[in-house]
Amino acid sequence: MMALPANTRIWIAAGVTDLRRGFTGLSALVQTALEHDPLSGHVFAFRGRRGDLIKLLWFDGDGLCLFAKRLDRGRFVWPKVESGTVSLTGAQLAMLLEGIDWRHPVRTADPLMAI
Repeated sequence: MMALPANTRIWIAAGVTDLRRGFTGLSALVQTALEHDPLSGHVFAFRGRRGDLIKLLWFDGDGLCLFAKRLDRGRFVWPKVESGTVSLTGAQLAMLLEGIDWRHPVRTADPLMAI
């Protein structure tokens, strides 16, 4: 997992994205469809049609970074809306990248009462 500055916002591009796009194509999508600045320092996440591949676009201050991850099993949990953006926290992004349902995380055990 990359270390993001504390004030970094994470945006999911709702719907399906053609992940054959690279730096230029995804940057243009951020500007036109999401109406954000790709050089803002925020992270923009895109998912392909099958749902097992995700790409993250991030400007780290020196240049654009493009990260990709493909799951061996399962799918990335994605919002049901077809357009727009959804904002995530850093913890939700970490769960998303692990293939965990970030919308409804469930504890494996209930916390014990402190005495």
